[in-house]
Order: sequence, then C-alpha cells, then structure tokens
Amino acid sequence: MKPICRYLPLLFLPLLSIPFASAQSSVDFNVGFGTAHDKAAPGGIDSNTGYTCALGAASCQATPALSGFFMGVGGDVMLTKRYGFGVNATLQPAKANYGPLQYREIFYDFNGIFAPVNQKKAMVQIEGGVGGAKSSFSYTQTSCVGTAVCSTSSQPVGSSNHFQVHAGIGVQIFLTEHVFIRPQFDFHYVPGLTDQFGSNMVPAGMLWLGYSIGDR
Repeated sequence: MKPICRYLPLLFLPLLSIPFASAQSSVDFNVGFGTAHDKAAPGGIDSNTGYTCALGAASCQATPALSGFFMGVGGDVMLTKRYGFGVNATLQPAKANYGPLQYREIFYDFNGIFAPVNQKKAMVQIEGGVGGAKSSFSYTQTSCVGTAVCSTSSQPVGSSNHFQVHAGIGVQIFLTEHVFIRPQFDFHYVPGLTDQFGSNMVPAGMLWLGYSIGDR
C-alpha cells in the first residue's frame, strides 16, 4: 500500500475547491480498480549481466507485456455544469516479473473535463490532459544462514519516468444522491515507453467508486 499512499495528496487538490462547490459546482472523490495493457518489448534481459539481450540465448529472459490489476485514487471538480478539472493516479499494487527483475507501473494525470450530459442520475465525462508514467524496478534476493534461517529482501535498482498525454471517457451513474460508480475507458500515449514495453500507446479501463459533494 505504500506506493499508492504517495499519491493520496492528489485528493487534497479538489478539497481546496469545496467552498466554491457550495455555490454551484461539485467535488468528487474516487477510488477505483481496473487494468492497463501494452505489448511486450521484442528483446529480453540477461539474468547474469542485467543488459538487454536477444531472445534465444541461454541466460536471456523475456520481458512481459503490461497487464494485470491496477488500483487508483483521484478527484474531480466541476466548476460549472459542463466544465471542470480532475487528477488521477493508477498503479499496480503488486509487483510483476520483468525478466530477472520485478517492476511496478504507475500512471498519473491532470485533466480538463467536459460533461456533454449532466443529469440527476447520470453524467458523461470526457477527459483530456497530461501527466507522467513511472516504471520502477527492483531485484529480489534470498540469503540463508546454513539451512535454518533464510530471508528475502527486495532492492530497488532504478526507475524510468516518462511524460504522458491522457484521454478518457466515462459514464458516471449515481446510485444515491452522492454515491456513484463510473466505468471509464482511458488511453495513455507515453513517448519513450518502448524502452520498457512494445508500444507507446496504453489502453486502460477503470471502474471508479466515488462520493460527490455540492450541487449538480
């Protein structure tokens, strides 16, 4: 849970707009889960040297495609019935194997929001903005004293940070006056992500559960 806690301060940005929300806008707080996908890079990593290698060599381990379970936190502020802004962060809560290493992927973005439909029970949100993507790598090592005591430790070996452009569309469905769910499709364009995966384009899907404050 430690990595996701680093992004919880993002939720305080919409909090600053609560006084204005009491006039004619609304503030939403969201938690979510979903997935993101990118194909695997064509090469691998040598388990002896840590350098990239051609698949087929004895010590060359293939790198994975990006997939799996993602969690997210975020918040939105609708300044008017149609326009607002928001912040989101999504990440893999569990590390995945990356050849002989382990990795965790994180996406965060700052968006403008347009709501062409904003009714009492439902709202369509179209988002667009910029942010970043971070790939963090670590190495897990097990050491033993004889055969009686063994310990496993994870050591960070570096990370790669990239700029990203984000777009998304979701339908916010209100279950009560304040509680909602929002299925959302996202698209991340991350220049330079081909250093880790097979494409700079990452489609993703999230299901957000949130609470709305203010007038809509």
